[in-house]
Amino acid sequence: MKPDFAPNVDPLALFAAWLTEAEASEPNDPGAMTLATVDPDGRPDARIVLLKDFDDRGFVFYSNRGSAKGRQLAARPEAALLFHWKTLRRQVRVRGSVSSASVEEADAYFASRPRESRIGAWASRQSAPLAARAELEEAVARYVAEFGEGPVPRPEHWVGYRLAPREIELWEDRPHRLHERILFTRTDGGWTGTRLHP
Repeated sequence: MKPDFAPNVDPLALFAAWLTEAEASEPNDPGAMTLATVDPDGRPDARIVLLKDFDDRGFVFYSNRGSAKGRQLAARPEAALLFHWKTLRRQVRVRGSVSSASVEEADAYFASRPRESRIGAWASRQSAPLAARAELEEAVARYVAEFGEGPVPRPEHWVGYRLAPREIELWEDRPHRLHERILFTRTDGGWTGTRLHP
């Protein structure tokens, strides 16, 4: 049974219910989320990443630690997430601190990826300049030859990140732009919900 959209609910339980609905209604990537970070000069940056797991500890995604987001999170391990489910007319905003997922989690998820994606993780120097597409294709060919028919292990630079939420804001469309908005703030005693003006 879906939790009520009310200030006294567990926002993670409500998020889980909304995500389940999105998985049934969104045509592509219901786990797609905007990840916003800040560079060392304090300039904001954002991109779409995919949610791969979540629980009470936080929201998990994976990337190359040498990528722009990886470098930014190493310098400032704080971030924001935004889910927007257009078909459901809902959005969820999350803010919190970011830490590394465990090696075991990263290994398990990497092993579940298609072989071609695992090869790609070795070949791509994510966010680095690329002189020509052929350079990337040559790197892929080299790793295909290197690994042959054997296993493709997780490269050390391919890691998991977990955003531990301090704030979760759930928003749902209502007629006449009188939307529902509730901001949940995490405290030692759990979550405190505050209804906001739309």
